[in-house]
Order: sequence, then C-alpha cells, then structure tokens
Amino acid sequence: MKEATKKVTAHEEEIEITEGSGNVFADLGLPDPEERLVKAQLALQIKKIIQAKGWNQTEAAAHAGVDQAKVSALLRGKLKGFSTDRLLRILNNMGRRVEVRISAREYAPGQARTSVAVAR
Repeated sequence: MKEATKKVTAHEEEIEITEGSGNVFADLGLPDPEERLVKAQLALQIKKIIQAKGWNQTEAAAHAGVDQAKVSALLRGKLKGFSTDRLLRILNNMGRRVEVRISAREYAPGQARTSVAVAR
C-alpha cells in the first residue's frame, strides 16, 4: 500500500493526513481486501439498479431470486453472507449481463488488481 502523508494546519492544530490506497479495506488492514472491495462494488451496482427501477425490497427480492431479508442486508452493506458468485447471479437475475475480462498486460506480484467496471 502506497502511503503519502502530509501535515496540514487546521485551527492552529497540526493534523497528519494519510492518502488512501484506493481500497479502504486494505487501508484498514482487513483480511481479503480485494474480495471485499469487489463485493462492495457489485452490491453498489445492485443497489443502483433497484433504485433506478423504483423497486421496493420485496420487488427487488423477486427479481434478484433471493428473499427480502437478503435484499435488506445487501442494501445496508451487510455482505458477509454473499459470495462474489452469488452477487453476480443476482445481477444476472436482475437482467444484467456480467462479463469477466482478464487483462493481457502482466503486472508485478502485488500490483495486479480486480475491479468492477460498469458499461454505459
């Protein structure tokens, strides 16, 4: 993780600011930060679809193929019971095509990343 720190003065008090890596889960030292970030990004897209469609949780559950309690948990960011595969299936059930693309470019170990991109 690249850390850039700088000191700024606010109200006559010096505060140290550390620039994040782009993955809050890694910055917090949580296990499996890449997987957590991908799951959060997928859940965000599911939430955006639900909002765009104007579905309530019961309607979203019917479209997603899960029960309403799971939709509620997902919308609140409670992703412990969701695998990446399950979130991808929910997106498919909601009528979204999901594509996995693997870069031809080779990166140094520790530099390769997984990300979610949304086609417009």
